[in-house]
Amino acid sequence: MKKKDHIKNIRNIGIIAHIDAGKTTVTERMLYYTGRSHKIGEVHNGEAIMDWMPDEQERGITITSAVTTCHWKGSDVQIIDTPGHVDFTIEVERSLRVLDGAVGVFCAVGGVEPQSETVWRQADKYLVPKMAFINKLDRVGADFFGSIEMMKKRLDANPLILQLPVGLEDDFSGVIDLINMKQIIWEDEALGETFTKEDIPQNLLGTATEYHEKLIEAIAEVDDDIMEDYLSETPVTLERLIGAIRKATIDLKLVPVLCGSALRNKGIQPLLDAIVKFLPSPLDVPPIKGVHPETGQHIECRANDADSLAALIFKVSMIEGRKLSYVRIYSGTMNAKADTYNSSRKKSEKLSRILKMHANKRERIDSAGAGSLVGVIGLKESSTGETLCSIDHPVLLEKIEFYEPVISVAVEPKTHADQEKLDQVLEKFMAEDPTLKLQKDEDTGQTILSGMGELHLEVIISRMQREFKTNVNVGKPQVMYRETIEKEGHASAVFDKEVAGQRHFAKVMLKLTPLERGTENRFRSEITDETIPDMFIPTIKKGVMESLESGVLMGYPVVDVEAVLTGGVNKESLSTELAYTVSASMACKTALTKGESFLLDPIMNVEVFVPEAFVGDVIGDLNSRNGKIESIEHKMGVQVIKVVVPLALMFGYSTSLRSATQGRGTFTMQFSHFDRC
Repeated sequence: MKKKDHIKNIRNIGIIAHIDAGKTTVTERMLYYTGRSHKIGEVHNGEAIMDWMPDEQERGITITSAVTTCHWKGSDVQIIDTPGHVDFTIEVERSLRVLDGAVGVFCAVGGVEPQSETVWRQADKYLVPKMAFINKLDRVGADFFGSIEMMKKRLDANPLILQLPVGLEDDFSGVIDLINMKQIIWEDEALGETFTKEDIPQNLLGTATEYHEKLIEAIAEVDDDIMEDYLSETPVTLERLIGAIRKATIDLKLVPVLCGSALRNKGIQPLLDAIVKFLPSPLDVPPIKGVHPETGQHIECRANDADSLAALIFKVSMIEGRKLSYVRIYSGTMNAKADTYNSSRKKSEKLSRILKMHANKRERIDSAGAGSLVGVIGLKESSTGETLCSIDHPVLLEKIEFYEPVISVAVEPKTHADQEKLDQVLEKFMAEDPTLKLQKDEDTGQTILSGMGELHLEVIISRMQREFKTNVNVGKPQVMYRETIEKEGHASAVFDKEVAGQRHFAKVMLKLTPLERGTENRFRSEITDETIPDMFIPTIKKGVMESLESGVLMGYPVVDVEAVLTGGVNKESLSTELAYTVSASMACKTALTKGESFLLDPIMNVEVFVPEAFVGDVIGDLNSRNGKIESIEHKMGVQVIKVVVPLALMFGYSTSLRSATQGRGTFTMQFSHFDRC
């Protein structure tokens, strides 16, 4: 096979969805039907191949995104199974950054749930073409068309129905293929391997014909050639129809929708067919753009094995004490035992091994080309979001955005032996997970670990004890507040000291202004080169920005502030970078005090699913937590209460909800914004 043809047959896809929509179950079936695994692993009994970590098996949820490759009808399908829980949303973010397509899995009962919305928006941000698979059609309360309507309303998506379910709930037996106008029925006894394609029965033919027409109409609206045929009533050939659906999917105009029940082994083979037919290869998506690290010149990295290497590290994992870096190769070829250049750090690194990944199993390969997702061992200093390239043709790809933590706990070692290990273990976890932050509280001497939620920190502590045999005492969770200012604050500071036999002098005058909520901190200069030379401006900015990392009230990061350099003094032989950094930091702290700093609370969007009989008690409890009820909707036999609540008042809410609803209530919570305490 020619190299170009090989790239054309690669599909890099992610399985994304809300927790418990069935992502891992769908992935397990894909691996089984493609022959990648020889038995079906089930999430509920802890045997799923993709959920290989002990914590995942115990909890029955996906915690870390797992990579695997399978083969289907001449194509290499590289799959990343992502977590659905909001605490691990960074795993989805960094996966979508390197994927060419995504399959959104929706529960036919729950429809578009909150985290489904979050991951869908993440995919929109990276312009990732998507398909939808409506799962769990065998469950009581399954509503195929209700889920389609929710996709339109909540995701602003344009669904293209390619299949209709045959029966629902206990009667669900197969699907109607609206492209080929055939009925596909699976045999229950054969683990879904055996299915028959047959003519559509008379009682379903009318509905199938109606939706086939709607399918053609929907494609005609986004494809001029199909529109011409449609208006002239010329039959559209199967080949042109498939080509038009593929183009509309890749152009983000339509979202093909398929359906089934992964747990009952129905609907997966047509989903695999659709992934190969409609989702893009690395050649179908625009070339990734980068910049030259020295000149800033824009560079396009095309999917071609013969071009210069350009690859992005999208994840780092510590397995058995060794650092494993997950890499997406955008262009060029990566060879084992070869030198590579990290343009983010401007350092050379040696690749000792390249691995083809299958969850936690690995297969050594000598090289990997454009479009590949591989594991790499041997990178000592490189970390998540950094670029690997050739030293002759350096390129810097856009970094991955990371989320700020909202909750923290104090951890302390139980024994002296644990003390020695603790710092090393935490360093490894932080290399793996950029949303994990560590700081030492100088007043108390405590080690403070901050993360995205209670479950996130719980899993880290569990892994610390299980994988690294490090036992710790854990304090109660604390909220990671933010600080900001009420009004404009002006300040100046002078640094004039002798350090190591040399006198350092600088004076900096600053103005801090409050910005709108949700705006990032900004810095600008209003002075001329005569007041302070331009070469010192980046140094002053650095001093200000570092100072804003710790506020004057309680040491929390300062947000939504603009710092303006309004003046200063420069003495030619005495002014140094050190002096300007320190004086800028001092002026910033004084200006924060004059600006009347106050605390900001993390506010959470919460959805509570509760049976009708318990609504009153649940609302009373939410009101006692300063919750603001936004809406109450009836959905699928339960009441859905949407509410915004300060995170500080939500600790232990799962226990309260269980006791108030006899264990029948559930809730989802995700960060919304920061607001005044």
